[in-house]
Amino acid sequence: MVTYTDGIHALPPREAMNPAARHLRDTYAITPGIPLVKREFGYYSLEAWAEQGMPQDADLAELFDFDPPGRISLGQLGWCEAGLCPIFETKVLEDRGDYELVQDFAGRHVLYFKGRRDGFMPEYVDHPVKDMRTFEERILWRMNPASPERYTDLDDRMAWAKAQAGMGMMITQNLVGGYMYLRSLMGPEELLYAFYDNPAVVHACMQAWLALADAVIARHQEHITLDEVYIAEDICYKGGALISPRMMRTFLFPYYQQLLANIRARQIDRSRHLYVQVDTDGFADPVIPLYREAIGMDVMSPFEVAAGCDVVRTAQQYPDLAIFGGIDKRVLAQGREAIDAMLERIIPVMRVRGGYIPTCDHGVPAEVPYEDYLYYRRRVVELGSA
Repeated sequence: MVTYTDGIHALPPREAMNPAARHLRDTYAITPGIPLVKREFGYYSLEAWAEQGMPQDADLAELFDFDPPGRISLGQLGWCEAGLCPIFETKVLEDRGDYELVQDFAGRHVLYFKGRRDGFMPEYVDHPVKDMRTFEERILWRMNPASPERYTDLDDRMAWAKAQAGMGMMITQNLVGGYMYLRSLMGPEELLYAFYDNPAVVHACMQAWLALADAVIARHQEHITLDEVYIAEDICYKGGALISPRMMRTFLFPYYQQLLANIRARQIDRSRHLYVQVDTDGFADPVIPLYREAIGMDVMSPFEVAAGCDVVRTAQQYPDLAIFGGIDKRVLAQGREAIDAMLERIIPVMRVRGGYIPTCDHGVPAEVPYEDYLYYRRRVVELGSA
Protein backbone atom coordinates (compact mmCIF):
# COMPACT_ATOMS: atom_id res chain seq x y z
CA MET A 1 0.00 0.00 0.00
CA VAL A 2 1.40 3.39 -1.02
CA THR A 3 1.78 5.91 1.78
CA TYR A 4 1.13 9.28 0.17
CA THR A 5 3.03 11.17 2.84
CA ASP A 6 6.13 9.02 2.37
CA GLY A 7 8.32 11.93 1.22
CA ILE A 8 8.16 10.57 -2.32
CA HIS A 9 4.54 10.96 -3.39
CA ALA A 10 4.06 13.84 -0.94
CA LEU A 11 5.98 15.39 1.93
CA PRO A 12 5.33 14.07 5.42
CA PRO A 13 3.45 16.38 7.80
CA ARG A 14 5.75 18.95 9.45
CA GLU A 15 5.36 17.34 12.85
CA ALA A 16 6.56 14.01 11.43
CA MET A 17 9.67 15.48 9.78
CA ASN A 18 13.19 15.15 11.09
CA PRO A 19 13.74 18.49 12.93
CA ALA A 20 16.94 19.25 11.01
CA ALA A 21 15.14 18.64 7.71
CA ARG A 22 12.24 20.86 8.73
CA HIS A 23 14.68 23.60 9.72
CA LEU A 24 16.54 23.33 6.41
CA ARG A 25 13.31 23.41 4.40
CA ASP A 26 12.29 26.57 6.23
CA THR A 27 15.67 28.09 5.38
CA TYR A 28 15.29 27.30 1.69
CA ALA A 29 11.82 28.86 1.84
CA ILE A 30 13.44 32.10 3.17
CA THR A 31 11.50 32.15 6.42
CA PRO A 32 12.30 35.40 8.28
CA GLY A 33 13.63 35.34 11.81
CA ILE A 34 14.27 31.64 12.33
CA PRO A 35 17.58 30.48 13.89
CA LEU A 36 20.30 30.04 11.31
CA VAL A 37 21.39 26.54 10.30
CA LYS A 38 24.74 25.69 11.88
CA ARG A 39 27.33 24.14 9.55
CA GLU A 40 30.64 24.84 7.82
CA PHE A 41 32.01 24.73 4.27
CA GLY A 42 35.15 22.69 5.04
CA TYR A 43 38.68 22.78 6.40
CA TYR A 44 42.32 23.03 5.38
CA SER A 45 43.26 23.61 9.01
CA LEU A 46 42.73 20.35 10.88
CA GLU A 47 46.38 19.27 10.91
CA ALA A 48 47.46 22.64 12.29
CA TRP A 49 44.66 22.60 14.87
CA ALA A 50 45.69 19.14 16.07
CA GLU A 51 49.08 20.63 16.92
CA GLN A 52 47.32 23.50 18.72
CA GLY A 53 45.32 21.27 21.04
CA MET A 54 42.23 20.18 19.12
CA PRO A 55 41.25 16.79 20.59
CA GLN A 56 42.33 13.82 18.52
CA ASP A 57 39.49 12.07 16.68
CA ALA A 58 37.18 14.94 17.66
CA ASP A 59 33.57 14.85 16.51
CA LEU A 60 33.55 18.14 14.61
CA ALA A 61 29.77 18.43 14.74
CA GLU A 62 29.85 18.25 18.52
CA LEU A 63 33.02 20.30 18.92
CA PHE A 64 31.85 23.17 16.70
CA ASP A 65 28.11 22.92 17.47
CA PHE A 66 26.83 21.96 14.03
CA ASP A 67 23.27 20.93 13.29
CA PRO A 68 22.57 17.40 12.07
CA PRO A 69 22.27 17.31 8.27
CA GLY A 70 18.84 18.09 6.90
CA ARG A 71 19.48 16.69 3.44
CA ILE A 72 21.20 13.86 1.62
CA SER A 73 23.04 13.95 -1.71
CA LEU A 74 22.64 11.29 -4.37
CA GLY A 75 25.88 11.99 -6.25
CA GLN A 76 27.19 9.68 -9.01
CA LEU A 77 27.71 12.59 -11.44
CA GLY A 78 31.01 14.14 -10.43
CA TRP A 79 31.60 17.43 -8.66
CA CYS A 80 34.81 19.16 -9.73
CA GLU A 81 35.41 16.65 -12.53
CA ALA A 82 33.39 14.54 -14.95
CA GLY A 83 31.47 11.54 -13.63
CA LEU A 84 33.76 9.01 -15.31
CA CYS A 85 33.21 5.26 -15.05
CA PRO A 86 35.76 3.80 -15.07
CA ILE A 87 38.04 6.53 -13.82
CA PHE A 88 41.60 6.80 -15.08
CA GLU A 89 44.35 4.88 -13.36
CA THR A 90 46.21 7.11 -10.90
CA LYS A 91 49.92 6.62 -11.56
CA VAL A 92 53.24 8.42 -11.32
CA LEU A 93 54.40 9.45 -14.78
CA GLU A 94 57.66 11.15 -13.87
CA ASP A 95 59.89 11.67 -10.81
CA ARG A 96 61.09 15.27 -10.61
CA GLY A 97 63.04 15.21 -7.37
CA ASP A 98 60.94 17.09 -4.81
CA TYR A 99 57.95 16.78 -7.14
CA GLU A 100 56.21 14.05 -9.10
CA LEU A 101 54.09 14.23 -12.23
CA VAL A 102 50.97 12.13 -11.74
CA GLN A 103 48.09 11.06 -13.96
CA ASP A 104 45.03 11.58 -11.75
CA PHE A 105 41.65 9.87 -11.78
CA ALA A 106 40.29 12.44 -14.27
CA GLY A 107 43.09 11.84 -16.79
CA ARG A 108 44.94 15.07 -16.01
CA HIS A 109 48.70 15.31 -15.58
CA VAL A 110 49.27 16.99 -12.24
CA LEU A 111 52.47 18.17 -10.55
CA TYR A 112 52.44 17.44 -6.80
CA PHE A 113 54.87 17.72 -3.95
CA LYS A 114 56.33 14.24 -3.60
CA GLY A 115 54.42 12.33 -0.95
CA ARG A 116 51.69 14.95 -0.57
CA ARG A 117 48.67 15.30 -2.83
CA ASP A 118 46.15 17.12 -0.64
CA GLY A 119 45.84 20.42 1.22
CA PHE A 120 47.24 22.72 -1.47
CA MET A 121 46.59 23.77 -5.04
CA PRO A 122 48.59 21.51 -7.39
CA GLU A 123 49.83 22.49 -10.84
CA TYR A 124 47.81 21.03 -13.71
CA VAL A 125 50.22 20.36 -16.56
CA ASP A 126 47.98 18.64 -19.13
CA HIS A 127 44.35 17.63 -19.71
CA PRO A 128 42.89 14.69 -21.62
CA VAL A 129 40.81 16.41 -24.33
CA LYS A 130 42.53 18.21 -27.22
CA ASP A 131 40.05 17.59 -30.04
CA MET A 132 37.19 15.32 -31.08
CA ARG A 133 39.45 12.28 -31.42
CA THR A 134 40.88 12.55 -27.91
CA PHE A 135 37.43 13.21 -26.46
CA GLU A 136 36.05 10.06 -28.05
CA GLU A 137 39.08 7.91 -27.28
CA ARG A 138 39.75 9.04 -23.71
CA ILE A 139 36.47 10.33 -22.28
CA LEU A 140 33.26 9.51 -24.17
CA TRP A 141 33.23 5.79 -23.44
CA ARG A 142 33.85 6.53 -19.77
CA MET A 143 30.58 8.53 -19.76
CA ASN A 144 28.42 5.70 -21.07
CA PRO A 145 25.05 6.08 -19.27
CA ALA A 146 24.30 2.38 -19.78
CA SER A 147 27.47 1.15 -18.08
CA PRO A 148 26.29 -1.48 -15.54
CA GLU A 149 29.09 -0.49 -13.16
CA ARG A 150 27.32 2.83 -12.54
CA TYR A 151 24.34 1.11 -10.98
CA THR A 152 25.82 -1.79 -8.99
CA ASP A 153 24.74 -0.29 -5.65
CA LEU A 154 21.63 1.49 -6.92
CA ASP A 155 19.15 -0.61 -4.93
CA ASP A 156 20.96 -0.03 -1.64
CA ARG A 157 21.36 3.70 -2.30
CA MET A 158 17.71 4.12 -3.22
CA ALA A 159 16.50 2.15 -0.19
CA TRP A 160 18.51 4.54 1.96
CA ALA A 161 17.18 7.58 0.06
CA LYS A 162 13.57 6.41 0.47
CA ALA A 163 14.07 6.03 4.21
CA GLN A 164 15.52 9.54 4.42
CA ALA A 165 12.69 10.96 2.30
CA GLY A 166 10.20 9.40 4.70
CA MET A 167 11.65 11.59 7.46
CA GLY A 168 11.27 14.69 5.32
CA MET A 169 14.97 15.00 4.52
CA MET A 170 15.71 17.12 1.47
CA ILE A 171 16.89 14.94 -1.42
CA THR A 172 19.63 16.72 -3.39
CA GLN A 173 21.01 15.63 -6.74
CA ASN A 174 24.47 17.15 -6.95
CA LEU A 175 26.51 17.14 -10.14
CA VAL A 176 29.42 18.82 -11.86
CA GLY A 177 28.30 21.86 -13.80
CA GLY A 178 29.08 22.41 -17.45
CA TYR A 179 31.89 24.92 -17.06
CA MET A 180 33.69 22.97 -14.32
CA TYR A 181 33.26 19.77 -16.33
CA LEU A 182 34.66 21.31 -19.52
CA ARG A 183 37.56 22.83 -17.59
CA SER A 184 38.47 19.44 -16.13
CA LEU A 185 38.54 17.94 -19.64
CA MET A 186 40.47 20.67 -21.47
CA GLY A 187 42.08 22.96 -18.92
CA PRO A 188 41.06 26.55 -18.09
CA GLU A 189 43.08 28.28 -20.81
CA GLU A 190 42.60 25.69 -23.52
CA LEU A 191 38.84 25.74 -22.93
CA LEU A 192 38.65 29.45 -23.66
CA TYR A 193 40.27 28.87 -27.05
CA ALA A 194 38.00 25.88 -27.70
CA PHE A 195 34.87 28.00 -27.48
CA TYR A 196 36.12 29.84 -30.57
CA ASP A 197 38.29 27.27 -32.36
CA ASN A 198 36.47 23.98 -31.62
CA PRO A 199 32.85 24.72 -30.72
CA ALA A 200 31.76 21.33 -32.11
CA VAL A 201 34.01 19.59 -29.58
CA VAL A 202 32.59 21.69 -26.75
CA HIS A 203 29.03 20.83 -27.80
CA ALA A 204 29.94 17.13 -28.09
CA CYS A 205 31.29 17.23 -24.55
CA MET A 206 28.12 18.92 -23.29
CA GLN A 207 25.89 16.46 -25.15
CA ALA A 208 27.68 13.65 -23.32
CA TRP A 209 27.28 15.55 -20.03
CA LEU A 210 23.53 15.89 -20.62
CA ALA A 211 23.06 12.27 -21.71
CA LEU A 212 24.84 10.94 -18.64
CA ALA A 213 23.23 13.28 -16.13
CA ASP A 214 19.76 12.71 -17.55
CA ALA A 215 20.09 8.92 -17.55
CA VAL A 216 21.49 8.62 -14.02
CA ILE A 217 18.98 11.06 -12.55
CA ALA A 218 16.15 9.26 -14.35
CA ARG A 219 17.17 6.04 -12.58
CA HIS A 220 17.10 7.88 -9.25
CA GLN A 221 13.70 9.40 -10.03
CA GLU A 222 12.17 5.97 -10.48
CA HIS A 223 12.44 5.76 -6.70
CA ILE A 224 12.35 9.26 -5.19
CA THR A 225 11.26 12.85 -5.71
CA LEU A 226 14.08 15.38 -5.85
CA ASP A 227 14.02 18.53 -3.76
CA GLU A 228 17.14 20.16 -5.21
CA VAL A 229 19.55 20.09 -8.13
CA TYR A 230 22.93 21.39 -6.94
CA ILE A 231 25.36 22.41 -9.69
CA ALA A 232 29.10 22.82 -9.05
CA GLU A 233 30.10 25.52 -11.50
CA ASP A 234 33.09 27.67 -10.36
CA ILE A 235 32.59 29.92 -13.36
CA CYS A 236 33.80 33.14 -11.73
CA TYR A 237 37.14 34.57 -10.65
CA LYS A 238 38.04 37.76 -8.79
CA GLY A 239 36.96 40.01 -11.66
CA GLY A 240 33.70 38.26 -12.54
CA ALA A 241 32.69 35.53 -14.97
CA LEU A 242 35.38 33.62 -16.85
CA ILE A 243 33.24 33.45 -19.98
CA SER A 244 30.76 35.88 -21.49
CA PRO A 245 26.97 35.77 -21.12
CA ARG A 246 26.77 34.84 -24.81
CA MET A 247 29.02 31.84 -24.25
CA MET A 248 26.98 30.77 -21.24
CA ARG A 249 23.78 31.01 -23.28
CA THR A 250 25.35 29.07 -26.15
CA PHE A 251 27.34 26.32 -24.43
CA LEU A 252 25.78 25.84 -20.98
CA PHE A 253 22.22 27.02 -20.54
CA PRO A 254 20.51 24.97 -23.28
CA TYR A 255 21.83 21.77 -21.70
CA TYR A 256 20.84 22.89 -18.18
CA GLN A 257 17.39 23.86 -19.37
CA GLN A 258 16.81 20.51 -21.05
CA LEU A 259 18.05 18.57 -18.03
CA LEU A 260 15.86 20.52 -15.62
CA ALA A 261 12.82 20.19 -17.90
CA ASN A 262 13.33 16.43 -18.05
CA ILE A 263 13.75 16.21 -14.27
CA ARG A 264 10.59 18.19 -13.59
CA ALA A 265 8.60 16.06 -16.03
CA ARG A 266 9.69 12.88 -14.21
CA GLN A 267 9.00 13.99 -10.64
CA ILE A 268 6.77 11.55 -8.77
CA ASP A 269 5.44 14.44 -6.68
CA ARG A 270 4.70 17.00 -9.40
CA SER A 271 3.65 19.61 -6.84
CA ARG A 272 7.11 19.70 -5.22
CA HIS A 273 9.22 22.79 -5.85
CA LEU A 274 12.58 21.82 -7.32
CA TYR A 275 15.25 24.11 -5.92
CA VAL A 276 18.24 24.91 -8.13
CA GLN A 277 21.50 25.80 -6.40
CA VAL A 278 24.65 27.04 -8.15
CA ASP A 279 28.06 26.95 -6.46
CA THR A 280 30.77 29.25 -7.78
CA ASP A 281 33.86 30.83 -6.32
CA GLY A 282 34.96 34.33 -7.34
CA PHE A 283 32.92 37.50 -7.88
CA ALA A 284 29.48 36.07 -8.58
CA ASP A 285 27.37 39.24 -8.83
CA PRO A 286 27.44 39.47 -12.65
CA VAL A 287 26.15 35.92 -13.16
CA ILE A 288 23.32 35.96 -10.61
CA PRO A 289 20.75 37.49 -13.00
CA LEU A 290 21.90 35.16 -15.79
CA TYR A 291 21.32 31.98 -13.78
CA ARG A 292 18.06 33.29 -12.37
CA GLU A 293 16.72 34.07 -15.83
CA ALA A 294 18.04 30.95 -17.57
CA ILE A 295 17.43 28.20 -15.01
CA GLY A 296 15.46 29.79 -12.18
CA MET A 297 18.30 29.64 -9.66
CA ASP A 298 16.89 29.65 -6.12
CA VAL A 299 20.10 29.28 -4.08
CA MET A 300 23.70 30.40 -4.53
CA SER A 301 26.89 29.70 -2.59
CA PRO A 302 29.56 30.33 -1.25
CA PHE A 303 30.03 34.12 -1.94
CA GLU A 304 33.80 34.62 -1.81
CA VAL A 305 34.45 37.87 0.02
CA ALA A 306 38.03 38.32 -1.26
CA ALA A 307 36.58 38.56 -4.78
CA GLY A 308 34.09 41.25 -3.81
CA CYS A 309 30.98 39.30 -2.81
CA ASP A 310 28.84 40.69 0.00
CA VAL A 311 25.91 38.59 1.19
CA VAL A 312 24.18 41.58 2.82
CA ARG A 313 24.26 43.51 -0.45
CA THR A 314 23.08 40.50 -2.45
CA ALA A 315 20.28 39.81 0.02
CA GLN A 316 18.99 43.35 -0.49
CA GLN A 317 19.17 43.06 -4.27
CA TYR A 318 17.57 39.58 -4.45
CA PRO A 319 15.13 39.07 -1.57
CA ASP A 320 13.93 35.74 -2.99
CA LEU A 321 17.43 34.21 -3.34
CA ALA A 322 18.62 31.84 -0.62
CA ILE A 323 22.24 32.61 0.21
CA PHE A 324 24.80 30.27 1.78
CA GLY A 325 28.35 31.29 2.73
CA GLY A 326 29.82 34.78 2.74
CA ILE A 327 31.91 34.61 5.94
CA ASP A 328 35.38 35.90 5.08
CA LYS A 329 37.79 33.11 6.04
CA ARG A 330 40.67 35.63 6.11
CA VAL A 331 39.05 37.62 8.92
CA LEU A 332 39.09 34.55 11.17
CA ALA A 333 42.89 34.94 11.22
CA GLN A 334 42.75 38.63 12.19
CA GLY A 335 41.71 38.32 15.81
CA ARG A 336 38.53 38.42 17.82
CA GLU A 337 37.69 42.09 17.37
CA ALA A 338 37.74 41.63 13.60
CA ILE A 339 35.62 38.48 13.92
CA ASP A 340 33.04 40.31 16.03
CA ALA A 341 32.87 43.25 13.62
CA MET A 342 32.30 40.98 10.65
CA LEU A 343 29.67 38.82 12.31
CA GLU A 344 27.78 41.74 13.85
CA ARG A 345 27.47 43.33 10.40
CA ILE A 346 26.24 40.14 8.71
CA ILE A 347 24.42 37.78 11.05
CA PRO A 348 21.66 39.90 12.66
CA VAL A 349 20.41 41.42 9.39
CA MET A 350 20.58 38.10 7.55
CA ARG A 351 18.69 36.33 10.30
CA VAL A 352 15.89 38.89 10.14
CA ARG A 353 15.76 38.45 6.36
CA GLY A 354 15.93 34.61 6.39
CA GLY A 355 17.17 32.21 3.74
CA TYR A 356 20.77 32.38 4.92
CA ILE A 357 23.28 29.82 6.19
CA PRO A 358 26.56 31.31 7.47
CA THR A 359 29.64 29.35 6.43
CA CYS A 360 33.11 30.39 5.43
CA ASP A 361 33.43 31.30 1.78
CA HIS A 362 35.70 28.28 1.27
CA GLY A 363 37.66 25.87 3.43
CA VAL A 364 39.01 27.35 6.68
CA PRO A 365 42.75 27.96 6.09
CA ALA A 366 45.52 26.74 8.39
CA GLU A 367 46.37 30.36 9.29
CA VAL A 368 43.25 30.55 11.47
CA PRO A 369 44.15 29.76 15.10
CA TYR A 370 42.15 26.93 16.63
CA GLU A 371 41.05 28.95 19.67
CA ASP A 372 39.91 31.83 17.47
CA TYR A 373 37.89 29.46 15.32
CA LEU A 374 36.19 28.15 18.48
CA TYR A 375 35.46 31.77 19.40
CA TYR A 376 34.02 32.38 15.92
CA ARG A 377 31.77 29.33 16.25
CA ARG A 378 30.46 30.50 19.64
CA ARG A 379 29.72 33.97 18.30
CA VAL A 380 28.06 32.86 15.08
CA VAL A 381 25.82 30.51 17.08
CA GLU A 382 24.97 33.23 19.61
CA LEU A 383 24.08 35.79 16.96
CA GLY A 384 22.31 33.28 14.74
CA SER A 385 20.10 31.97 17.54
CA ALA A 386 19.45 35.10 19.60
